[in-house]
Amino acid sequence: MLKAKNLSFSVTEEGKTRKIIDDISFEVKPGEMLVITGPNGSGKSTLVKLLMGIEKASQGSIVLDGGEVSDMSINERAKAGMGYAFQQPPRFKGMTVKKLLAIAAGGSLSETSCCDLLSGVGLCAREYLNRQVDDTLSGGEMKRIEIATVLAGKHKICLFDEPEAGIDLWSFSMLVKQFEKIHREKKESIIVISHQEKLINMADRIMLLKGGKIEKIGTRDEVSKDLFAGGGFFGCNKAE
Repeated sequence: MLKAKNLSFSVTEEGKTRKIIDDISFEVKPGEMLVITGPNGSGKSTLVKLLMGIEKASQGSIVLDGGEVSDMSINERAKAGMGYAFQQPPRFKGMTVKKLLAIAAGGSLSETSCCDLLSGVGLCAREYLNRQVDDTLSGGEMKRIEIATVLAGKHKICLFDEPEAGIDLWSFSMLVKQFEKIHREKKESIIVISHQEKLINMADRIMLLKGGKIEKIGTRDEVSKDLFAGGGFFGCNKAE
């Protein structure tokens, strides 16, 4: 179980302090899928970066399965069982896709396992295994490869920042199937930032953020009926 208690994060610009995340508390139960949505600039990406340790909270605590992780580094949180996929994945010149998947898995992977991971995110696997993770890959290709690296590891909780961004509809449908599989097996908890109806409708619970605060949090039935009323709510997108 992941618990966030009274998380806040502020930045100072030109002598003025502005709160990006304002006293947020919530929890994610084992095997639960929480979708975070809300308008641009509401603090969604910052919140998951705080959870992963990419940003340091101004105040508050983060607990994973009863253990405090607030002062842990990114690597320490990863070893504790947290996985993370960036909205804009980093590139690693000189590293092949196959090597990156092996590192993510924590050991060597067979070519069959690598192919299964890449096929699961909509890539023709054998065309990518020996390619470098560099600027020769498009943004959409990078996004799918990074999602595959998260799926390659064993985690207690996985954090995905807008996994649908930059990928085509066919690849998105493959991605939805992967989330459905993880969710169905209930082996890992999932936090997904998304505006897409298909992902939102998979959630056990939905959190709406606005102005760095939780506007509403509840079950899918409690929250989702308001999301798409009048053609869209808080920037959420109807499924194609």
